[in-house]
Amino acid sequence: MINHDEGPAAGIGMHSDHGAGLTPPVRGLSIEQSGFQIHDLSAPQQLLEDGTLSFRLTEPGGEGVANYDTSHDKDLHLIVVRADGTQFRHVHPHNDGDGVWSLPWRWNAAGSYRLFADFVPSSLGVGIVLTSMVHVGGDFAPAASPDISMVATTGDLTVELHGAFGADSASELRFFVSNNGAPVTSLEPYLGAFGHLVALREGDLGFLHVHPMGHPGDGVTKPGPEISFMAQAPTAGTYFLYLDFQVAGEVHTAKYVVNAGRNTGDASRDVWHKGSGHPAH
Repeated sequence: MINHDEGPAAGIGMHSDHGAGLTPPVRGLSIEQSGFQIHDLSAPQQLLEDGTLSFRLTEPGGEGVANYDTSHDKDLHLIVVRADGTQFRHVHPHNDGDGVWSLPWRWNAAGSYRLFADFVPSSLGVGIVLTSMVHVGGDFAPAASPDISMVATTGDLTVELHGAFGADSASELRFFVSNNGAPVTSLEPYLGAFGHLVALREGDLGFLHVHPMGHPGDGVTKPGPEISFMAQAPTAGTYFLYLDFQVAGEVHTAKYVVNAGRNTGDASRDVWHKGSGHPAH
């Protein structure tokens, strides 16, 4: 069964490359923003069934969105995650025309999922995030309670998180990538950067997409072992964090849960490891 989310409208703001500036709005809570809407969401109805996930994006006048400004090498970024923060995917559908986007799809676990369409319509000139929900039937196995940790593993790689994620102001989050204790200095550009960070607020999955400081080829930013972000939580609360990066042609995702408060200290008190692995496709 597929339902559209009818939650409160998301705040509207610029999609910041560094996450700095004024308190970021809470985004990704509505099927409509600035007159743009997400419609006609379709996905496989059964667990472990191969099919197609598709949806349509419309302009304020109701016509399909035809023109997009490329953001980090893509016209649209699609984030899909289960309500408990598991089953995270960051993928890039095909543009079928008239605002319709699609890609092959399979659900690997039952539960309620939120989809985020992150894009920049040319007619608006700033990034927006639209969302909808899919409910996948079957035997539901909730995620186990996470263990307190500031270290995530993905494949043979270990990623340590340092810094505080707070709601008072933007602060630096630093991720250090290593392989069997040796610093990894061969990070590869992925979607125009050495890393991408998505934060989702526990409960309603309010959305924050942050890009790192510096970029490949700028003469300053090194390909590891550190990936640094300036980020600010829109409100205090608990957040799921997902770091995407690429090594040797393979995209990895390091996953955490962070308690973002006001006037917090070092994130070592607040980071919970949520698991590890590669994004599902």
